[in-house]
Amino acid sequence: PVSSALYGSRFLTGEVGGSVTHQCFYSIMPANKHDRKYWCKIAGNGVCYTVISTTGYTSKDHVGRVSLEDTPENGTFTVTMTELKKSDTGTYRCGIGTTNRDLYVSLNLTVLADAGALGPTELVRGELRGSVTVLCPPGDTQGSKKRFWCKLGRTGCTLIANTDGYVAKSYQGRIFITPQESSGAFKILINDLKKEDSGLYRCGTGRLSGQDSQQMVALQVTAASTLPKRPKFLSGTVGGSLAVKCHYNPKGNYEKKYLCRWKEASCSLLVDADGFVHESYKGRIQIASSDQENGTYTVVMRHLREEDEGWYWCGAKDGHTEHTSSVKLRIQKETCSSQDQETSTLVKPTLSSSLAAYSTPTQRSITGLTYATGTVTGSTSTLLPAANPGTFVTSPAEIYHESSSGESRLLPVVLPALILLIFIAITILALTKIKLQKETGEERSTAGNVAAAPIRSDLNPVKEQRMEETPSPEKVQECRTDPGKRRWVFS
Repeated sequence: PVSSALYGSRFLTGEVGGSVTHQCFYSIMPANKHDRKYWCKIAGNGVCYTVISTTGYTSKDHVGRVSLEDTPENGTFTVTMTELKKSDTGTYRCGIGTTNRDLYVSLNLTVLADAGALGPTELVRGELRGSVTVLCPPGDTQGSKKRFWCKLGRTGCTLIANTDGYVAKSYQGRIFITPQESSGAFKILINDLKKEDSGLYRCGTGRLSGQDSQQMVALQVTAASTLPKRPKFLSGTVGGSLAVKCHYNPKGNYEKKYLCRWKEASCSLLVDADGFVHESYKGRIQIASSDQENGTYTVVMRHLREEDEGWYWCGAKDGHTEHTSSVKLRIQKETCSSQDQETSTLVKPTLSSSLAAYSTPTQRSITGLTYATGTVTGSTSTLLPAANPGTFVTSPAEIYHESSSGESRLLPVVLPALILLIFIAITILALTKIKLQKETGEERSTAGNVAAAPIRSDLNPVKEQRMEETPSPEKVQECRTDPGKRRWVFS
């Protein structure tokens, strides 16, 4: 029930001749500390007429039976009404400001002939990102009833968590309801506090709408915090190890330090500083070191398994107070991905697409393992259905190559040299033809031409010969056909 930075109970019940006490909670800031506090009752015409305020005003009908006490250092002011009358039933406002329309929270007071009023509201404070412990009063001593924690709002009390395993989405991993003690009392532990956690709560046993064994709690989360931001997630790999660094107040006198595993508003103890180790974690978990001066201790987990993924709590206990923090462990199912040996497929990219495809790879890192990623040419290439898997054909415009993980690394080096070789070959061939035409007036085939033209005729952009066999650099044989033409066969 928050109206800006002011909140309080939405419902009050009293009996005729009895008394009720209402607490209003506000954020501790200079404006709120020194501003006017008021308590007013809404009349039939919608106007809220002041009953009492910190300016010293008290309405005639309430003189001698109403009081208002402001405690700025605690961020609260308390209104007490005595000698209740049936006519006191109605809607009231407790608020801050120069008028009764400023910052306020509304509530309903019901005065009955015979009713048991709820006890005073407990004030609990916590730091942003810190933790709090709420002690709920004794109730069901048999422990047969479920325990709950709910937040009061305009339409009732919204369930936050209970011992049936329910936890509201915004409280996942950060609220724990302790087992009941022999007296019937239990504790609510909340960590990683947020500003929006401020408000009025109720803890109790049995039904949420019931009135027995319930405690009203006002939680205040201070905006300023001395606590540093800490990582909320840790990553590990199957079979690996990791260390969880836990923090606590070094000035405290803690009787117990521990690590427990959180699940559904409960936390199973795994290891503590007294030597306890959970049966299923023996040989895999230990408190490796402790630094009392800085308020830290380190828990090491080894031989990680997939089922270890989940929420864990660090805890330090000092009497009824426990300082806790939570961390979520993520387990990677495999450390790296291995590629099976693939069958080579013939692909046909253009020169421009091949150059772009093998641009500088980007680096990514996952838990210490670095790998490179680049563009896969096969995703945009087309297959050559008529070619044999081993055929290698080149021309000035296109390059056909086998796609494999080994060759893709060499291609950025070989490709520029191959392009240059093609260009030189075409130039030499053209110059040779021009020279021969000038000397003889026609193309001739001589033995000297063989020595002067070491470049394959299949590189000619005008006439491209189909390769009949797989190329091999070891043996090259010249086969004459008709005058002025020659065909190279590689074997």
